[in-house]
Amino acid sequence: MGSVKPIREQPPEPAAIQAHALDHLRYIRETMEGASSFTAVPGFGGIAMGATALFAALIAAHQTTADGWLAVWAGEGVAALFIGLFAMARKARSVRMPLFSRPGRKFALGLAPPMAAAALLTLVLYRAGVMAPLPGLWLMLYGVGVVAAGTFSVRVVPAMGFCFMALGTAALLGPPGWGNWLLAAGFGGLHTVFGIVIARRYGG
Repeated sequence: MGSVKPIREQPPEPAAIQAHALDHLRYIRETMEGASSFTAVPGFGGIAMGATALFAALIAAHQTTADGWLAVWAGEGVAALFIGLFAMARKARSVRMPLFSRPGRKFALGLAPPMAAAALLTLVLYRAGVMAPLPGLWLMLYGVGVVAAGTFSVRVVPAMGFCFMALGTAALLGPPGWGNWLLAAGFGGLHTVFGIVIARRYGG
């Protein structure tokens, strides 16, 4: 006698509700992370960067050679980079946001290419013996990077970037003697003013 087969095959077991819930939660978390802003822009770090830039401008103004002037501002750039990274990492911990979260990566990708371009063009102009455009170039490209990165951050950050771009325009079109003091106004003054605003509105 043959075995009795069911008229219809049994439907497959439905996926566990818990697995579906975990998938939905993961999707919601990733979507919210992608849409959020990078809020770890440091206010106090900006103030510190501004202070070191003002000090560098004073030292650079007393240099008797173009190489000495460039060395001072190159050292200031390295110091500002470390100050900014340290301050961002500290603020990211305070707001419980991973520094390299999706908004953090977008912020870095907006800022890094103009900075790399500025470094490369500085080397090219230095080798060509053309130093006068450097202040305007630095201010302009830094401003472009801040505007691009600021689209993933709080609204005051792109505003700061546009101010840097305005100073860069003035440095490129104005007399070469303005360059050092426009650098002081930008990297010193703007960092300080906007650092105070960020610290008061969004925390240190």
